[in-house]
Amino acid sequence: TPPGSTVERTEAVLDEVQRVLLQEENIENTSTLAGYSLLSDISGASYGMAMINLKTWDERSASLTSIINSLKKKTRYISDASIEFFLPPTVPGFGNAGGFELRLLNKNRGDDLNETAKVSEAFLSALNKHPVIEGAFSSFDPNFPQYVIHIDQEMAAKQGVTIDNAMSTLQTLLGSYYATNFIRFGQMYKVMLQALPEYRATPEDVLKLYVKNSSGEMVPFSNFIRMEKVFGPEQITRYNMYTAAMINGDAAPGFTSGEAITAIKEVADSTLPRGYTFEWSGMTREQIISGDQAVYIFIICLIFVYLLLAAQYESFGLPLAVILSLPVGIAGAFGVLLIAGLENNIYAQVALIMLIGLLGKNAILIVEVAVQKQQQGYSILQAAKAGAVSRLRPILMTSFAFIAGLIPLCIASGAGAMGNRSIGTAAAGGMLVGTLFGIFIVPGLYVLFAGKIRGNKNKELATVAAANKEPAHSSNQDANEHQ
Repeated sequence: TPPGSTVERTEAVLDEVQRVLLQEENIENTSTLAGYSLLSDISGASYGMAMINLKTWDERSASLTSIINSLKKKTRYISDASIEFFLPPTVPGFGNAGGFELRLLNKNRGDDLNETAKVSEAFLSALNKHPVIEGAFSSFDPNFPQYVIHIDQEMAAKQGVTIDNAMSTLQTLLGSYYATNFIRFGQMYKVMLQALPEYRATPEDVLKLYVKNSSGEMVPFSNFIRMEKVFGPEQITRYNMYTAAMINGDAAPGFTSGEAITAIKEVADSTLPRGYTFEWSGMTREQIISGDQAVYIFIICLIFVYLLLAAQYESFGLPLAVILSLPVGIAGAFGVLLIAGLENNIYAQVALIMLIGLLGKNAILIVEVAVQKQQQGYSILQAAKAGAVSRLRPILMTSFAFIAGLIPLCIASGAGAMGNRSIGTAAAGGMLVGTLFGIFIVPGLYVLFAGKIRGNKNKELATVAAANKEPAHSSNQDANEHQ
């Protein structure tokens, strides 16, 4: 609701919102709470929240995105409040909402909150105009009516009142103060000190309150304080010691969270003035920090497989015939994900790690037979051809059986469907492309590296033979000269 609204006005808006929500067939029930914002974790009369419980997957026909879009349209006529719908965070504890989360930071020396609000509004406007971003919003508002208490310290000292005592008394009377506990009827109760509601109903009631001075006399606050009406945010948030405005939003349908992050960076570079920047927070920050870890894990897996194969073949060249055949399957996995409209998430990255072992197994079967045939006297080309022909049927059988087992994941529906589809589609697509092309690529790579290994060995043997022949020739010449 607008800044300065009463709890009654906020409750009226929540009642209207709840009436609209209960008309949605996909919603099981809702509960509302006035006076608190779950998103920004702020308590205030102008804030309110509603928890929406959807029906189970079996009873629900629409997707989450379509339900949210439908609710936005149905509540658009409510002009007394700014209403936003958002999903809970993917991982509990990392932020208060799904989608992206960032903090707009004011790094200028001055703390002009109105300027921060203008920059925030311009930034939000630019974000919402970008085709990759949808529903970017912020709860930062510096226009809440407030009162500032000015204390005349000299007058307070003359009255025998210390500033600390005056402020603690105001806190007790206007807010509350925990005093002690008592036990009654087997239950423990708290004792809270606070002025009666009729003594703190209006801002002017502050001037009518009293505080005890050092002599034990009651001194009215009106003797040494005055009140000034101002405007400001209900709560000033800071991030990394800078004044910050929290911004939330989500990627538009058909775009990934990674594309949304890239789009936000582009908008920030072209929109934010000097002295303003932004920092990621919540789940988005964790996503960016852990984004490169998958690459490192992938490289470690490749190195581990390479060293094992090098020990098995007793060669540092032949394992490359296996390793260099893997990028084809990995490219196939990314291509199928792109065609299916799925994003490269953690599930797809797990599938890529699986493909290292599965496609590597197919390549190892061909290389193993080729090595055995070459040891039996076959030429390199004949050995590679024999390896591909002899292992063609078992490779196709095991690969297509694995792909068939992934079909249920590729067409999964219900809870967790996106994760199942991502890992199933990436693994099946990579396995299909890697198998079909691998039966041609692996023999060619074997011919390439086995030929280089044989060429290097022939050079070494020729060098050794020449070195052995030269001393023998020298000894014959010495014997002839001696005769």
